[in-house]
Amino acid sequence: LGLATPVAIMVGTGKGAQYGVLIKSGDALETAHKVNTVVLDKTGTITWGHPEITDMIPAQNIAPEDLLMMAASLEQFSEHPLAGAVQAKAKKDGISLQKVEEFQAIPGQGICGTINGRQIFAGNLKFLTQKGIDGSQWSQLAGRLSDEGKTPLFFGDDQQIIGILAAADTVKPTSAAAVDALRGMGIRVVMLTGDNRRTAEAVKKIVGVDEVISDVLPQDKEAVIRRLQNEHHIVAMIGDGINDAPALTRADIGIAIGAGMDVAIESADIVLMKSDLADAVTAIQLSKAVIRNIRENLFWAFFYNTIGIPLAAGLLYPLLGLKLSPMVGAAAMSLSSVCVVTNALRLKLFKPKNMGLSSACSNSDRCPIISKDDVQSASLFLNN
Repeated sequence: LGLATPVAIMVGTGKGAQYGVLIKSGDALETAHKVNTVVLDKTGTITWGHPEITDMIPAQNIAPEDLLMMAASLEQFSEHPLAGAVQAKAKKDGISLQKVEEFQAIPGQGICGTINGRQIFAGNLKFLTQKGIDGSQWSQLAGRLSDEGKTPLFFGDDQQIIGILAAADTVKPTSAAAVDALRGMGIRVVMLTGDNRRTAEAVKKIVGVDEVISDVLPQDKEAVIRRLQNEHHIVAMIGDGINDAPALTRADIGIAIGAGMDVAIESADIVLMKSDLADAVTAIQLSKAVIRNIRENLFWAFFYNTIGIPLAAGLLYPLLGLKLSPMVGAAAMSLSSVCVVTNALRLKLFKPKNMGLSSACSNSDRCPIISKDDVQSASLFLNN
């Protein structure tokens, strides 16, 4: 009985490591089989987390290179994932950056700063509207970009919007198949993202999650997990960033992407070393296999002892004349341990049912969010 649980957990933890699933504790391995809701961060988890600038649409009186110069100069101080995409675009086009003064970041909304005495704002349309900038003529174009799975970044000065840079990420090849596998196990899959609703819905169509919760500020992710738990869900949170750390800690099981931030990895119970959502499926399947093995061990241990102890104690001798030699009893006791350990070692034969996920998304029109079409008619669109 003393060996039934720890040996199975030890073998299961080792088996997980072979598949790139680092399980930090036995409690995590035991709890994972109960999960009925998986919450996924989008950027860096479902997608690669390396967005690219796909469209650059300046206002009529703004040169494209000026728009990119102001955008890249301002974004060089931002920690937002899309800031790197703007920097990469400027570097590729040979744009020189300007000095930025009075830089300020407003979490979940945008940034601002002064370039050559001109105050520049960057962020979502709501943020620029709050600064008194009229963006009504840009909203339809922004909606079209969002429908294509792109994230529009608005840039403006104290008078007008000076242009849009659209960025897009690419869904990992195995994400859609991993979501299908989770749903096939009866698990509800929720995507949690700070992106706007249209962009989130575009990703939802690709990967097939059950629910999308969009426009979530970083500090609100933990509250979403708490709400789901209050609705009696056993929640696993999968994320990779600093913003995900509180949610990873709050969830019943926190699963971190191995390529993510150190604080996220530290906060998680399980780490996916290959940064592949398919390994989350492996972790849950492994947990189910370990729990099944533990139950088998406990059943046979109880069954064995229920027969062996009365026989060894002589309780059956008055009735049936049955007794057990102490030497045979000692051998039988050792044999029971051998049986439990041998059954636990069967977990070494475990193979996840998702081994084919790496090629499950070979259809190129399903995996990428975007196609890099050129919006050459942007100016005409705005004029009309």
